[in-house]
Amino acid sequence: MLTFLKAWRERGWQEIDASTYADTWQRFGGSVATHPQVVEQLAALAQIPVRYLGWERGGELKAALPTWGRHLALSKEVLKRRGKKGLFDLGNAEIILPAAADAGAALRHTGRFLSELSEGRFTGLKVQPAQLAMARPHEDLSKKFRYNQRRELRLLEEAGGVVRPITEFTAAQVAAMYCDLFKRRWGFAAVGAERLAEVLDRIGHLLIGSVLFLDEAPIAIQLVYRVEAPEWISVEYVNGGVDPETRAFSPGSVLSFLNTQAAWEHARAAGKPLRFSFGQADREYKDRWCNPVNVFQV
Repeated sequence: MLTFLKAWRERGWQEIDASTYADTWQRFGGSVATHPQVVEQLAALAQIPVRYLGWERGGELKAALPTWGRHLALSKEVLKRRGKKGLFDLGNAEIILPAAADAGAALRHTGRFLSELSEGRFTGLKVQPAQLAMARPHEDLSKKFRYNQRRELRLLEEAGGVVRPITEFTAAQVAAMYCDLFKRRWGFAAVGAERLAEVLDRIGHLLIGSVLFLDEAPIAIQLVYRVEAPEWISVEYVNGGVDPETRAFSPGSVLSFLNTQAAWEHARAAGKPLRFSFGQADREYKDRWCNPVNVFQV
């Protein structure tokens, strides 16, 4: 029965190697969660081999998938089943699988939060009830809101606050700051806290953004990953932590302003659209920064 289901699921697909998957991603694009390095490194951390599949049409590879059994690779369900729940955290990441715009590949592997870009690229999609929150360009934010963010940043800097690039810090330093500030903010440990330094050793070079300091101590940090595809830039904001004792300065909001602003500036300099995901559209604060967008599931 399992063999039959696998044959049905992979009908029209053929096994390819990791290098071919990477080439396909570079041709057609994808998102943070499907980037070849992210898939390879996090699957290796989980010690779960990836089976890569390709979809051909007219003798040309038109789409590719990284899979864990009947699921797309890096699936939370597979991690949970293997006793590795919360090993790493990508949030509810936007899933853009590498495929030509007209591929029409039959997608039968289980996955959620499949991007709106999947339409036409894949068949077998169903609209998902939950939506994603995609950051709006800053000019689409109200003038009052933008003014308030700049004012809060100025007040923080006048009080001795400092903005430092996250790239100044080692993986171990970023992990320590993030885990400490997350726990202070929420009162419980961040998903993947135990192995975060190791995760960042593997994919931390994709981190972007800043860290806010006050009196030489970190007060706000966010895990924001960025990858560049041929036709767009994909950014995934996983989560953040702030020092609740500094809430008078609204450091979390200030940092969101700085990180989104920098991402938009980078994308415009590259001449590419930006897909900056805040994950699932499930929190009120995301409404201030984002538009809800439809996604799909299989």
